[in-house]
Amino acid sequence: MFATSENVLSAFSTLLAVLIVIYTFAQAGRLRHKHGIEAPATTGHPQFERALRVQMNTVEQFVIFFPVLWLASIYFHYFAWLPAILGVIWCVGRILYSIAYIADPKRRGIGFNISFAASMVLLVLAALGIVNTWIAVNAS
Repeated sequence: MFATSENVLSAFSTLLAVLIVIYTFAQAGRLRHKHGIEAPATTGHPQFERALRVQMNTVEQFVIFFPVLWLASIYFHYFAWLPAILGVIWCVGRILYSIAYIADPKRRGIGFNISFAASMVLLVLAALGIVNTWIAVNAS
């Protein structure tokens, strides 16, 4: 069931997303160490605080992104490659969000909007795919 080229592409975008999450962990940890901020403190140098917010927001968004990516990948068949492409778009949005937020938190909106929009489109595709599958299964 999962051995389709489209699902392999979704698996690739999943791995890319996981690497981005790991990077945000590492970035926050590196800046915590650089600025001498001892755990469990979550405040200190502004650069660390921004990195921590990037990490937390990325985890918050990942919780939405991951299930809708795979629900859309499994159930949405009209353009079966679309969920994987949206997965990569989500990743690009998170990278842009991270770069912008660390540089100037006021510029974070574009990256946030790209990744959030990708998740919302995936949610719609997943819902459409599930409804269409339900109809097809119960058509008899």
